[in-house]
Amino acid sequence: MSPFDFVLAVALLTSPADTPDAALGPEVYAKLQPALQTLALQWEILDPREVRYVLTRAEDFGTDVRLLQRRYRELAEAPALIDCNRFPERAAVSDLLAFNRTYRQHIDVRQPLDLPRWWQLRETLQETDRLYQVWDTVRDARCEYYYVTVRRQALKKLREMVGDEAYYSGQLPPHVPTWRFQRIN
Repeated sequence: MSPFDFVLAVALLTSPADTPDAALGPEVYAKLQPALQTLALQWEILDPREVRYVLTRAEDFGTDVRLLQRRYRELAEAPALIDCNRFPERAAVSDLLAFNRTYRQHIDVRQPLDLPRWWQLRETLQETDRLYQVWDTVRDARCEYYYVTVRRQALKKLREMVGDEAYYSGQLPPHVPTWRFQRIN
């Protein structure tokens, strides 16, 4: 692969998805396929497991390039996969989510029995569900058997949910609304 192949691959991946198929014939495929795969892997718009079937056949070249162009645009603002290391491992997150669901079930059962606090308990359920969504997104980002593109989308969603400052400092909200817990003396 020559440096020029990489320049062409960059131009192709970053161009609009309406590139005519005629320009992506077998000659172009043979020349650019290795550079495109290499860049797509480095840019984390192609999972290593997808290399077996994306950009492998000349007749699918145009379709595969459009797929990578779309991913490039969709993931342009998504964090790199290395950001997953800011957050707890998937097994720990799964334990937190299990507690969240148990807590939610407890509040849900309690709500019809505690009518004077029905609205407060309803708010607690909503807060619990919002926190579940945050932590479920962390679990998706930390799930190593998901494709890199799915995990990066989860990181992007998580950053939008918690804000830049909390995201980049790795400071997540609690997995349940601890501010609702009462102190017992």
